Amino acid sequence: MSNNFTYNKKHLPFGHSAAIMDDKVLSRISEFNLSFAENEHNVDIKDKFLTKYLEWIQATKINTVQGLDSFKYKCYSNGTTESFDKFYQKHKSRRFRCFRGEYLYHRLVWRNNYPNWVFADDECLDPNDAVVISLPFSNTGNIHQLHEDMLNVCDEKNIPVLVDCCYLGICSNIDFNFNHKSIEEVVFSLSKTFPVAHTRIGMRLSRIDDDDSLFVVNKNNYTNRTGAALGLHLINNFSADYIPTKYKDKQKIFCDYLKLTPSNTVLFGLDYENKYAEYARDKGSNDSDVNRLSLHKFLPSTLEVLKNA
Repeated sequence: MSNNFTYNKKHLPFGHSAAIMDDKVLSRISEFNLSFAENEHNVDIKDKFLTKYLEWIQATKINTVQGLDSFKYKCYSNGTTESFDKFYQKHKSRRFRCFRGEYLYHRLVWRNNYPNWVFADDECLDPNDAVVISLPFSNTGNIHQLHEDMLNVCDEKNIPVLVDCCYLGICSNIDFNFNHKSIEEVVFSLSKTFPVAHTRIGMRLSRIDDDDSLFVVNKNNYTNRTGAALGLHLINNFSADYIPTKYKDKQKIFCDYLKLTPSNTVLFGLDYENKYAEYARDKGSNDSDVNRLSLHKFLPSTLEVLKNA
């Protein structure tokens, strides 16, 4: 198995994914009036954000969300990435697993620190494994075809699972089903919904309070208050359905022109015929053999701009 994950597609017109530069969102961000001193001493901002963010997630009308009531503990997380690191630390004695086409960060960390990891596509799950899976799936923006099957096996074998939901806020027609006992943590981020990736705005939901290091910093209120304030400002002004509803028709127009299949995640067009082989991320399963093209740079523009890309 190759451990060379140095490929970079940012130079390609439809390479890496990022939030859409929506004009109304950018206007609201520019209106955000942050007093640094006032925010530094706002001891309530984290909890206000976390409470509102959970309500915002559950208020989606174009997706279904079930089972989150079992995750009673909320922590502010710097994006989803901080929560990934805590999960790795917690299960360092286990073998890590993910599907081909998953978010690259996991494999980069595992390559350097947990080298016995194995793709979930390549071997059956073992009771000593730990699983990370994105919902919607990173490589397609849809539900991975083996998502429920994997979780059922994890339930049976008591394998801990972290579910990454960073695309909630840019997707539609996704069933976010967290009614699996194996799911320990569910993580969310606003980095793909709004152009605020470098402000690091996220949340981790946990079934139990195991007092790990993310709990420790949250209990001591030693968290990113600027991110919480900006996140609260944005979710107070835009619903979780705003971006996918606004751009769904344009996604279809652009995908028709490029001869792609629209993803349930509005940023993406999917190439199942390998016409855009340069966008391949992983190969080896149905959900990784598809080439994912990100339209985020073009969706606020016209088809003519896309044609000249």
